[in-house]
Amino acid sequence: MSTHTESGTWKLRHRVRVPGGEVATDVFGQGPPVILVHGTPASSFLWREVAPILAREHSVHVWDLLGFGDSRPARGVVPSIDLQARTLAELVRHWDLGAPALVGHDIGGATVLRAHLVHGVPVRRLALLDAAVISPWLTPFTHHMRTHADVYRTMPAQVFADIIRPRLRTATHRPMPEAVASAYLAPWDGAAGQQRWIDQVAAVSDDDTRDIEARLHEITVPTHVLWGENDQWLPPATAARLAAAIPGARRTMISGAGHFLPEDSPYDTAEVLLRFLG
Repeated sequence: MSTHTESGTWKLRHRVRVPGGEVATDVFGQGPPVILVHGTPASSFLWREVAPILAREHSVHVWDLLGFGDSRPARGVVPSIDLQARTLAELVRHWDLGAPALVGHDIGGATVLRAHLVHGVPVRRLALLDAAVISPWLTPFTHHMRTHADVYRTMPAQVFADIIRPRLRTATHRPMPEAVASAYLAPWDGAAGQQRWIDQVAAVSDDDTRDIEARLHEITVPTHVLWGENDQWLPPATAARLAAAIPGARRTMISGAGHFLPEDSPYDTAEVLLRFLG
């Protein structure tokens, strides 16, 4: 089983080869399958408090998106949202899960929807947390990085670190402890981490969400939209728009939480998910 401590240690035990590269994965507990899909610029570390709670009643699969955490895309592979969705489809087949529940945060929300709507992954239930689906969802910060990617690629690593560290801290409403911030930033350390960050920024685009946004009305499985009331990255009003676009979708707003909802309010998040997942 993957491990975590209060100091921020989190390691996934398994590696799975997929067409796009190598994916770090792990699983908690036993029961109906649930897959947790993080967003950017996080990793499966985001779920470290939520996964063990869900694992009391479910088999909880976690993985790092390609280009994030300990997962690495193959040389020349662009870590787009569509690639992540195709990778999720590969993992569902690898794990032989049938129709799992899918939980997606940020671009993880777009990933699970694209896996289901475009790549035909059967699902039992869908949960979308502060999800990057309804346009426009690219933040001004990300848009600036995409526009000036060459500048960000070539700046000194320490200068780059001085830019992304305070940016990360705006992902939560509650102050992020230094050890936790360092754990989130560790995959992006140094010159290699800087290039990986820019790679994923350059790869994410609403080109991979326009078609799924247009098909949200096709979703027939139970769906729950969860959002932090204090999300500074994706406006909380977006939650209502997303829920309204999906037939029968429920919506829950969680107070005192920002964009990194599972980080700010892991127990409230887990409680809502447990009730929804059944």
